[in-house]
Amino acid sequence: MSSLFTPLQLGAIILPNRILMAPLTRARAGREGVPNDLMARYYAQRAGAGLIISEATGISREGLGWPDAPGLWNRDQVDGWKKVAAAVHKEGGRIVAQLWHMGRVVHSDLGGGQPVSASATTAPDFAHTYEGKKPYEQARALTQADIDRILDDYATAARNAIEAGFDGVQIHGANGYLVDQFLRDSANFRDDDYGGSIANRLRFVRRVLEAVGGAIGMDRVGIRFSPNILVQGVEDSEPVALYTELARLLEELQVPWIELREPYKPTSSGSIPTAPVSPAMRPHYSGKIVINSDHDWADARVRIQAGTADAVSIGRLFIANPDLVTRIALDAPLNTGDQKSFYFGGAEGYVDYPFLTERVAA
Repeated sequence: MSSLFTPLQLGAIILPNRILMAPLTRARAGREGVPNDLMARYYAQRAGAGLIISEATGISREGLGWPDAPGLWNRDQVDGWKKVAAAVHKEGGRIVAQLWHMGRVVHSDLGGGQPVSASATTAPDFAHTYEGKKPYEQARALTQADIDRILDDYATAARNAIEAGFDGVQIHGANGYLVDQFLRDSANFRDDDYGGSIANRLRFVRRVLEAVGGAIGMDRVGIRFSPNILVQGVEDSEPVALYTELARLLEELQVPWIELREPYKPTSSGSIPTAPVSPAMRPHYSGKIVINSDHDWADARVRIQAGTADAVSIGRLFIANPDLVTRIALDAPLNTGDQKSFYFGGAEGYVDYPFLTERVAA
């Protein structure tokens, strides 16, 4: 297990171990998306992670389509996140903010108007709203002026994150959200400089990375992708070719780390993954690769020792086990998560899971 407990440097951030807390939407920020004391307690409890990647956080009202999820576009939100970052740092942890624009996976009931995307398409299934699930609406294709505006939103959110005390940011480029909608050919039908060829479909993510890196320094920027699964109606006909070219772009821009949601078995939502893409990316990208999605620590150790990955991010187990890193180190029993409280509620199922020391004492 030693490879999981050796330090790792992700650009400007030095991690004490290689077990990251994956981004986990928990929906405790209220309708105005303002982080609160309860959230500060939740994240501080999990400061033993090598790095905490925050829950997905909206860069604008337009881009935030999940009820009670947090934002990073106004003063109240920045002040709320200051409490969270300070609480994590007090416990010796490190935390980055995941920057989120959901694109077409937004419903107008959330207050952002008609959803937008690379093309005028409609996401499958249903949106989560305060009135329950509703069918997704057709998105409006972004104009060049829209794209420039959204790039400004990314840069502003990144600066806000640093002001709030985060150690850096991660751009959400996975799971069928806006960056993913530009990247993959099942959602991008544009005939301008942002569509068609792989080089054109990479243009939006290039500009997002340049905007965020220009705002806070590229050494504090990471990005997440989901290359080998169909998510929210988004996939690609040539994932290896697409992500190999993406790896070259990441190398050119000197992006220090990426997280790949790259399952090797059917996911809990029933998605069937294709072959992993990270082996094709590795020869072209010298930055750090964090693997995610149902990888256990034994599998992660093998990948790290083989050089195809540098760390693992773990999601749902961190919900139920705030001291997960300690439990892995000791091969200790794990708490079981209550799925009913994953995406809504208050303290119950959020900050009340017992630590190992509490379990032993009991």
